[in-house]
Amino acid sequence: MSEHLPNSLGARAFQRLEALRAYTDEPGKITRLYLSPSHLQSIDFIVDEMRKAGCDSVYVDELGTVVGRYEGKTKDLPALLIGSHIDTVVDGGAYDGALGVIAGIGVVEALHQRRERFDFAIEVLGFGDEENVRFPANLTSSRALAGTLDEAALDARDEQGISIREALIANGFDPSKMKSLKRDPKSVIGYIEMHIEQGPVLEAENLSVGVVTAINGATRWALTVKGEPGHAGTVPMNMRHDALTAASEMALAIERIGRSHETVVATVGRFQAYPGAVNVVPGETRFSLDTRAPDDGLREKIVAMIEAECKAIAARRDVSLRIDPLSSAKATPMASHMIAGLSEAISRRQVTPRLLPSGAGHDAMAMAELCPAGMLFVRCKGGISHSPLESMTEADCDVALEILLDFVRHYKIET
Repeated sequence: MSEHLPNSLGARAFQRLEALRAYTDEPGKITRLYLSPSHLQSIDFIVDEMRKAGCDSVYVDELGTVVGRYEGKTKDLPALLIGSHIDTVVDGGAYDGALGVIAGIGVVEALHQRRERFDFAIEVLGFGDEENVRFPANLTSSRALAGTLDEAALDARDEQGISIREALIANGFDPSKMKSLKRDPKSVIGYIEMHIEQGPVLEAENLSVGVVTAINGATRWALTVKGEPGHAGTVPMNMRHDALTAASEMALAIERIGRSHETVVATVGRFQAYPGAVNVVPGETRFSLDTRAPDDGLREKIVAMIEAECKAIAARRDVSLRIDPLSSAKATPMASHMIAGLSEAISRRQVTPRLLPSGAGHDAMAMAELCPAGMLFVRCKGGISHSPLESMTEADCDVALEILLDFVRHYKIET
């Protein structure tokens, strides 16, 4: 779907991304789950590409993360980490995660070809468990490097009853060494992740790239509205305690409140009425709420507004409301000097940097607990991701890689 740019960074990246697409557990689709046969094959592919690109050393750690190191002017210098993940969702796309790993390889290749070395090393990371699809765990690979992974997470089991620990051992890894994967903060100077936006903002504004300010925090609830079931033909409208219409008004209020601030999103993604018969006034309705924002104070304010509004609706309609909190995750701000460095790299191309939050989670969330983290977003077609329709252009890929390379060349170690 894109103009081909021979010998460009984007063209080389697209060649690698196309080759990586072939590693799948479902022919005709891209399904590459953590520690599946296709994931293990993709590890071998990434290892080979890192070596070809000029990494001085390449290894796979005991949780399956691929690490390619490009030394600085001298050996054993602290490293700037560039990475993302190579696992996918079921029937996913070719760019989510994989782009960031391939981008890191491309940066090393460009530097190696020009014999450029810095006062820091570069390490390219290919994580294996960001999507958390096969196992009910959370950023297993990157949390291990950050030193925040609870060993109990390795006991999470897939639908076949196989635990992460068992899958690792079966494939030749040694999960007992998990704690040894923790990086010394003094050995790293930062983490940068290039990723497709997975949203429509950049495309709508005709921009190739954007700089992430923060990864949104999230609050999730399960809400239950209880009214009174009744015969659809005999209960007058003004005497009903309809749980469905009350919950519907709440959902519309959630949408209105969510729209009250540009960086907030509030979603009712599940909505079920009971008993679910065509001739019965619903006596109970259950629905979900997912509220996200890049600022925790703002998110808490919005959540409080939603709670107050839903309770007011319940009281006015004479129904009961129960709110069951499911989860709450804090926002992850990106480091100010990483935001500034990426913005300056974009400005050097005579383009005004677009700052925006990330509504989706990324490995950068885990890595930010180890070192300063930053993210560069790249435009994707229609904002579509986690889908075979996921798409981006070679030209945008080239722009993003040139910016990432420029960022690395101008990177200053924070003291």
